[in-house]
Amino acid sequence: MQRIITAAAGLTVGIINALFGAGGGTIVVPFIKSKGKSQKEAQASAIAIILPLSIISVSVYLRNGYFDIKDGLFFLPFSVLGGFTGSLIMKKISDKILRKVFSLLMLYLGIRMILK
Repeated sequence: MQRIITAAAGLTVGIINALFGAGGGTIVVPFIKSKGKSQKEAQASAIAIILPLSIISVSVYLRNGYFDIKDGLFFLPFSVLGGFTGSLIMKKISDKILRKVFSLLMLYLGIRMILK
């Protein structure tokens, strides 16, 4: 039964990530935490899970003409720098604070999407 639940969660994450361009982590993080992992372990695992999904999604988007690679290339170096910086900062933040920041970010983004 656990394998079926995990497979269903993975399928849901892939669909959400492909449809919305993000958001799979909002399912992956709580799911991994429910398996007894820390907030940091869950967030790091979510990144590792979302990376291949994002690569697959972007290749399909490119093939279907939904994405101009020039637009993405401008953001790439800054995103890599931000990801590196964020991973260094995460080592210094407690799980409790990280969980609260993650929750507040999700709340803010949800409210913003509803209002706009």
